[in-house]
Amino acid sequence: MKNILTTAVLVAASASGALAEANLINGNWYGKPVDKIVYTGWGQSGTYNKVTDMTNGQCKFEKVNYDGNLAPLNGEVSWHFRGPMHLKQFASYTPGSTTKRSLRQSQHQRKHGHAHGHQERAVGDIVTATINGDVVTWVNTFGGPPTDSPAAATPAAEAAKVASQAPKPSPTSAPKVNAGAGNWGRQAYYNAVEGTADGLVFLNNMGGQGSGVFDNNFGNSLSYAASDAGSGSSSPQVLGDILLGDNVEFSIYTDKPCEGNSCGYYRPGSVAHHGFGGDSKLFLLEFSAPSSNLKTGFNADMPAAWMLNAAIARTQQYGKCSCWDSGCGEWDIFEVLDAGNTRMKSTLHIGPNSGGESDYFERPLNKEETLKAAVIFDNANKSGHIVKLPSDTKFDATISDQFIADLGSNLAPELTKVFKLAS
Repeated sequence: MKNILTTAVLVAASASGALAEANLINGNWYGKPVDKIVYTGWGQSGTYNKVTDMTNGQCKFEKVNYDGNLAPLNGEVSWHFRGPMHLKQFASYTPGSTTKRSLRQSQHQRKHGHAHGHQERAVGDIVTATINGDVVTWVNTFGGPPTDSPAAATPAAEAAKVASQAPKPSPTSAPKVNAGAGNWGRQAYYNAVEGTADGLVFLNNMGGQGSGVFDNNFGNSLSYAASDAGSGSSSPQVLGDILLGDNVEFSIYTDKPCEGNSCGYYRPGSVAHHGFGGDSKLFLLEFSAPSSNLKTGFNADMPAAWMLNAAIARTQQYGKCSCWDSGCGEWDIFEVLDAGNTRMKSTLHIGPNSGGESDYFERPLNKEETLKAAVIFDNANKSGHIVKLPSDTKFDATISDQFIADLGSNLAPELTKVFKLAS
């Protein structure tokens, strides 16, 4: 199978004239390191299947329409992180707003006992399935037997999928961010060194451990995460100033619980919070991803940071009872695709308009030298931006529109890559 895939991809790459610009390594295309990736042509309409019920082991759906400049991720999103990674800061902002004063400020860390066993997630053999389900972008040659994985594709189908991702030429000039007029206010903030978290909560898929639920049909629901992220908790805790271990994951939602129908349907008994909403939104994060040097084991030495439609994890993040398969939205921001790789790629999954760039961000391997980055949903320009920031960037309570509009504008052309989504 490996030889078939490689041959198909090399032929496709040669036909596109892109072979000289990228290399196929362990089943994934890699171009050059960049400091900014912009996704343009986002505004399109479509449908996905929304979960409406999870009763007696049965999952029910209904088809819903979406439309908008950044649909379907113009609604609420959640953030997700996987080790080995050390998250140092995280902040969310919305335009034309003041700083949010959280009802739960400076939550103090608590120590918790050992982690209990939990159900492994269901993933597939496609590259970003290591993030959330059977994805359609790159073939994952890294092993590890997944649980409840989807049926394997035929060699010809896999070859076609890989070949379709052969690097394609893209515009050299990136659009500036339309930041609107006025300051952007910080709505949530986490600082690992200070041990504070305002306006957000840390969750993980450890339902049944202090909070949330577990059953044999849908596995673990969301729960509050303990400060080490390795187990559940009965109440919100602040993530410690820690290096996450391999394949340890946690999620970030806002500190506003779902009440009534405010979040739509979510799994009964689960810990359910609102995601980060708004057509235009900005996130700042600071992290390092030092290598664990593990070469075997599920998701060994494969750190990642990504966003999901917030409804996905509130039903079943790793399984079929969510809107993920039908394209309700995932944006992989920084993702290592095979054990120990020093390249972090990005991919956008929004139904049939999914796509990913072969160029990549360099992994921040030195735990003393973190990577700071901005992720911007630019509603006016129907685009999304990922920008590496100067090391002295502050995560202030307010950020000027000019600062946002200028993000990455001083980068050399070769450090910026524009990826135009299919129309």
